[in-house]
Amino acid sequence: MLSLCALATQSYAQETTTSENTPREFRTWSIGVNGGVLTPYTIFRGKTNDFNTPTENWGYGGYVKKQFTPTFGLQADFLAGNVEGMRASGLPTGSAAYEDSRFKTHIEWSAALKANITLANFSILNDRSIFSPYVAAGAGYMSSAATTRNLGVADQGYQENWFIPAGAGFKIAVSRGVNIDLGYQVNFVRSDSFDGYDAGNGNDNFAYGYAGVEIALGRRDKPQLANHSPIPGLSRENENLRRALTAHEEQNRRELEKYQQDMGDEDGDGVANKFDKCPGTPANTVVDGAGCPLKTPRPTTVVREKVIVTEQDRKVVDEAIRNLEFDLGKATIRSKSYPTLNRVAALLVEKNFSLKLAGHTDNTGSMALNLRLSKERAESVKAYLVSQGANASRIEATGYGPNQPIASNKTAEGRQKNRRVEFTLF
Repeated sequence: MLSLCALATQSYAQETTTSENTPREFRTWSIGVNGGVLTPYTIFRGKTNDFNTPTENWGYGGYVKKQFTPTFGLQADFLAGNVEGMRASGLPTGSAAYEDSRFKTHIEWSAALKANITLANFSILNDRSIFSPYVAAGAGYMSSAATTRNLGVADQGYQENWFIPAGAGFKIAVSRGVNIDLGYQVNFVRSDSFDGYDAGNGNDNFAYGYAGVEIALGRRDKPQLANHSPIPGLSRENENLRRALTAHEEQNRRELEKYQQDMGDEDGDGVANKFDKCPGTPANTVVDGAGCPLKTPRPTTVVREKVIVTEQDRKVVDEAIRNLEFDLGKATIRSKSYPTLNRVAALLVEKNFSLKLAGHTDNTGSMALNLRLSKERAESVKAYLVSQGANASRIEATGYGPNQPIASNKTAEGRQKNRRVEFTLF
């Protein structure tokens, strides 16, 4: 055991102590060996044991453990050795018989299944914890034989009994795959004759204080799950999330600035900068759908008559709305929409109507992207109508993004209804 500790300490000293990324795979199986002191003296002594003076003996054990989470594991334990005591409590104190009475119980074997709960993995800077306290408890079965002296009872042969092991301890990591294991365990035997003598004090118990070595099984480059500390990983994840949110906010800011630049109208000709092929036209210049001056300027002063929108006019517009389709995720109008848009353009020219185009989207994607797409689609319809002879100054194109839904965005049908361009004649 001492040789293993020395080798493990040297190996640990050669490893880096910098924090590593939270690993995806761990070593979850381990084996342990230990040795220590077996004694009938426990923290419960005086209530259950039948002898007043304990005698310490060496014991030894081992286990195989499966770790399921950093805090919970199951282990199969083995323990053997001798438990001895003197001065039977059922005899008169100070008598020769009392002074010479004793017992010795040989534990041939014991096997137990215990739950091991790690209370904390203390590490702030490293994923691998150095110090890990734990508690453990379970149930077991043992074979033991007791001999007595000066008690007037016959020695018993090997008997098998159930027992409950419960204890606590702590582990010290000396390398990536080796831990020093120090602990104390009380074993509650389901028998009052474990020590070969029934004094009527209740079921017997004994203690095992031990020191041992735990060795993780598996590839050396994988850390142990049992002493993995999640605190550094959580700190890194929080930092990565903060950086991702900052990057997302910066991207949204850039998209919004680009949207404002593209959808602005610096020369005031009624055509957005993105669609304006002739930027910088003089004020009050009559332009076409591309923002370029018309060869035959139209009068800038128009005497408007009272506008009356008939039911037939609304049907022309409604049909154009139903047939209006764009390429997926773009502002490009599909050719199947041209015939009904042509009728709207003719209506605007014939009756000198004004038209408001309002673009809308569903809530899929970022706000900046949806605002830009809705505005671009409205501007695209405006550009097409102007190209068919409509007066650009009488057409207003606005994008509202996802801010004015007419149906729920939780369903595909609702999102389809929300992706629209509304036409309003006035």
